[in-house]
Amino acid sequence: MSLHMVAAIYCRLGQFDEAIPVLERSIEVVEGRNEPDHALAKYSGYMQLGDTYSMLGQLDRSISCYEAGLMIQTHALTDSDPKVAETCRYLAEAHVQAMQFEEAKKYCKKTLDIHKQHSPPASPQEATDRRLMALICEALGDSESALEHLVLASMAMIAHGHDAEVAAIDVSIGNIYATLCRFDEAIFAYQKALTIFNSTKGDSHLSVASLFIRLAELYNRTGKTREAKSYADNALRIYLKPPEGSTDEEVSSGLVEIAAVYEAGNEAEEAFGVLQRAVKVVERGGGGRVAAGIEAQMGVMFYMMGKYGEARRVFERAIGRVRGGKKGALFGVVLNQMGLACVQLYKIEEAVRVFQEARVVLVEHYGVYHSDTLAVSSNLAAAYDAMGRVEEAIEILEDILKVREEMLGTANPEVDEERRRLQELLKEAGRPRNKKAKSLHNLLASQSLRMKKQVATKIWSGGFSSRA
Repeated sequence: MSLHMVAAIYCRLGQFDEAIPVLERSIEVVEGRNEPDHALAKYSGYMQLGDTYSMLGQLDRSISCYEAGLMIQTHALTDSDPKVAETCRYLAEAHVQAMQFEEAKKYCKKTLDIHKQHSPPASPQEATDRRLMALICEALGDSESALEHLVLASMAMIAHGHDAEVAAIDVSIGNIYATLCRFDEAIFAYQKALTIFNSTKGDSHLSVASLFIRLAELYNRTGKTREAKSYADNALRIYLKPPEGSTDEEVSSGLVEIAAVYEAGNEAEEAFGVLQRAVKVVERGGGGRVAAGIEAQMGVMFYMMGKYGEARRVFERAIGRVRGGKKGALFGVVLNQMGLACVQLYKIEEAVRVFQEARVVLVEHYGVYHSDTLAVSSNLAAAYDAMGRVEEAIEILEDILKVREEMLGTANPEVDEERRRLQELLKEAGRPRNKKAKSLHNLLASQSLRMKKQVATKIWSGGFSSRA
């Protein structure tokens, strides 16, 4: 056991790599010994080793260690012992983390079966495991089973007076109903949770604000914009004066969600104001990349409103925030959006430069066959055509057409559009051209330049995305 203590010290110091050989040695020491104490020591070694691998992000090794621990435990006890249920829960959670939901379901079901044998009906432990099973079922697309487990979990928590847990379960129930477009039931579940949070956490808690946002989103989806704005206003009131202990990330994320509600309700000016506040919150914490993502979202809004000059300036500022650091694929997507804004401002030479850079970034991260790479390549070809660089445009369009025919087939509408554009250029390439104005008009009207908007909760580092 002293080796376990040494390993624990290493882990507390964050030195996980040093802890691993110590734990492996602790397992070797008791290998081949069958006394109960030795079996317990070996089980503990495997479980601690699994935890250590998990901290290092090595989930496959972590799961293997937990499975080895489970085998030892079931051999020393029985496969229906309550302690075995705890290990099965460990394995279920590990498989969820590894996105292996079928395996997770198997172990979670084993845990629930053991509860039936040894725990009183509707115990808090069973409720906790039913919430885990609901998460797994939802991930597997079985929403009805997920709802069943959540309802049973809620009933158990109500019986034991765990109001905070009941509210959290009601939120999960509301989320599933919202996904199923059962809006009235979703609103009822959220309202139940809101009542409990108001009484247990206070009316200025971020949990209350989060539910205001969820209700606002639902009312927007059902066309009740007045109710949606009212709930969004209530949420904003809390986020403008967040309770002590709130993190900048929580506040900025909430503000971004509120802005999305205002935008969906055609309250663009209020949405911009909220996003500007979100940027200030992020800047206060030094989150330049997140601030860039929020500004990129603002740029898309400006673009959709036809305010192309403002869109270009905001995109340029967002790009500048991260240009000197690590750039992911989303950097290329936002470059593409800036290029679209430049096109609308008739700044074609600048658009070409931006599209070229976007194409390089997307090829590096996605490859030449990805839909985003093909979209920006199509934009670059159209921009070349607008500048009179027809041969370069033809070369790109020929490559795009070949890829799209292979991927989508020759009868696909997108393939027809690319073929039509290529045929027009080929027809014009053999004679002098003076049709820049016409080409630019085609560029602005082209379907390939229509900006689509998709706003997510975590921006730039993993959330905002739009495609040309």
